[in-house]
Amino acid sequence: MKEEHVILVNQSDEQIGTMPKMEAHEKAVLHRAFSVFVMNKKGETMLQQRAAHKYHSPLLWTNTCCSHQRVGETNIEAGKRRLQEEMGFETDLKELFSFIYKAPFDNGLTEHELDHVMVGYFDNPPEINPEEVADWKWMLPEDVKNDIAANPDHYTAWFKIIFEKFYSYITQHKFES
Repeated sequence: MKEEHVILVNQSDEQIGTMPKMEAHEKAVLHRAFSVFVMNKKGETMLQQRAAHKYHSPLLWTNTCCSHQRVGETNIEAGKRRLQEEMGFETDLKELFSFIYKAPFDNGLTEHELDHVMVGYFDNPPEINPEEVADWKWMLPEDVKNDIAANPDHYTAWFKIIFEKFYSYITQHKFES
C-alpha cells in the first residue's frame, strides 16, 4: 500500500508541497487537516473511540472523524470521504472555522496542523469501520466539556484543543440542522 501524503501549507493555508504523512508527523511540519463534528437533533455530538491498533492515541475518544485532505480535494469532499470510510454514513457538511495547532504525542510524533473544522447532522447509528473505530457514542457538548476536565487522558490530544474551539463556536453561534 502506498504511503499517504499530506499537503504542506504556510500560515495562510497556501499549499507549498507534499510530504509522506509519517515524515510530516516526525518533523512536526505544518500541514492541512480537517475535523468533523456530527450532531443530532437532540444537540448531541457523535464521538468515536479510536481502534486499539492505531499507531498513536489508541482507544482514546475523539471527534466524529478527522484526517488529511488529498491533493485536489476540497475540505468538504475530504470530510465526507473520511466520514464514510470511518463511520459508514454520508451527510452534508459545513465548514465552521479553521485554526493552527500543535500537539506532541508521547511516541515522538507531533500533529502540527492547519485544521478545518466542519459540522454535519445525522440522527442514526453509524456503521463503524472496525479498522478505524473501536466504539462510538452520543454526548451533549456540555457533558463532553465536563468529562474532558474530569478525565483528560480519555481523549486525544488534538480533540481537547479542537473541542474547546468547537464548543466556544457553537455556544456563540446559533445554527440549524
